[in-house]
Amino acid sequence: MPSNKKFKILFVTPEVTPFAKTGGVADVSASLPKKLMELGHQVRIVLPKYGSIDERIFKIHEVVRLKDLKTVVNKTEVEFSIRSSFLVGAKARVQIYFLDNKDYFTGRHGIYRNPKTGKVYDDNDERFILFAKSVFPLIEQLGWVPDIIHCNDWQTGLLPVYLKTVYKDFPFFKNAKTVFTIHNFGVQGIFPKSTFDKTDLPAELKSEDGLLHKNKINFLKAGIKFADVITTVSPTYAEEVCAIDERSNGLKEVLCSRRKDIHGILNGIDTRVWNPEKDKFIPKKYSVKSLKNKAANKQALGKAFGFEAEADVPVIGMISHLTDQKGFNLVKKSLTKLVKLPAKFVVLGTGEEKYETFFKNAAKKYKNFFCKIGFDEKLAHLIEAGSDMFLMPSKYEPCGLNQMYSLAYGTVPIVRATGGLKDTVEPFDKKKGSGTGFVFENFETQDLIDAVKQAIDVYANDPKVWLKLVKKGMKADFSWQKSTKKYITLYKKIYG
Repeated sequence: MPSNKKFKILFVTPEVTPFAKTGGVADVSASLPKKLMELGHQVRIVLPKYGSIDERIFKIHEVVRLKDLKTVVNKTEVEFSIRSSFLVGAKARVQIYFLDNKDYFTGRHGIYRNPKTGKVYDDNDERFILFAKSVFPLIEQLGWVPDIIHCNDWQTGLLPVYLKTVYKDFPFFKNAKTVFTIHNFGVQGIFPKSTFDKTDLPAELKSEDGLLHKNKINFLKAGIKFADVITTVSPTYAEEVCAIDERSNGLKEVLCSRRKDIHGILNGIDTRVWNPEKDKFIPKKYSVKSLKNKAANKQALGKAFGFEAEADVPVIGMISHLTDQKGFNLVKKSLTKLVKLPAKFVVLGTGEEKYETFFKNAAKKYKNFFCKIGFDEKLAHLIEAGSDMFLMPSKYEPCGLNQMYSLAYGTVPIVRATGGLKDTVEPFDKKKGSGTGFVFENFETQDLIDAVKQAIDVYANDPKVWLKLVKKGMKADFSWQKSTKKYITLYKKIYG
């Protein structure tokens, strides 16, 4: 294969920023396709048309009439149409195809759950069977045949299965290869065994050797078994899920059977959006050469949360889903000791009710602890720019983006050595005065407290070393350039 081969890539994903987002898959699904386009490849995206996606704002229009496309779900013929818009980047415009079906997607405002009741839709299995199956008539209708179908998370896990079974003899698809990127093993698309009968897949796959896992159909397992190659979103996470059953959420054995086909490729960040030199959300832009301007953002952060920012008292920021996975049980257990330290803490996020309630009460109780329950894009940027440190004590972390945002903003991360956190934050070495952040190994409260204490100590007592940490982090390259080239190398490997 020519080294300069340009691929036609169909990027199939359940979420894309700014159209639909619940997690990091949405950010990746926006950034990676744009970077692939910038490097000369043809990329198109397929996404469900959820009811919450505003057609007027995003200028979405119909391209294929409803009666033109049909498939079968649960032994019932389902009609759907395709609508279209564009994902616009600085140097690339990527066409998006929206799967439009009123019963399963367009008629509902939630992505996976009813926003009024908070309950998960009980037909999510059928919704994403339709999503996986719809790709094939869509390709035939458009006449645009991809070299690579890049699938993302459990919602697309059945697509590689259909390609290698139901559609294996279709001329249109004979050369197509699949990449299956798993962003988080914590959610796998597990449904009753009876769901298999809704798929129209060969009966022999209704087994533990096929798509069943512990007598239930598992969409993530399906993608792992049938994709040409599997990726995770950081090298360390790829190692962890193959070695630790808890990390793979029970799929270690399946992964081991495909070990040579599993690759960890670190996510990048969108440096057009997360860049203190260009950030439209912060009051004072700055760079590694004008770090004194960062102080103005610290002052603004203090005003936003109602405290006086002091140069000699560090602000430690947290922006996160408030869940066990993100390590907030450690924060909760440690808080009475953390608030006694000479620092101020700010939290922005939503999540489990127990943490939302705890942090709201903590903000009333402690004079140096502040929180906002919810999400606010502008405030998130201000926390990154205005904080001195950023705390991410995750139990596990497939990749993580906020630690990379923090490094770019000169906000020194304090993280646990897991997944993408381990891959992106270089531990502080006291003897050499080197590193980019503070890293603790064990998922224990004392380890967390010790790491925070060490960070505060260096900040307060060794400003030259602190400045060195800040500058080294800001100079690190976490753009999509390197990661995108790794994906292209992988495409060449499986296509050749």
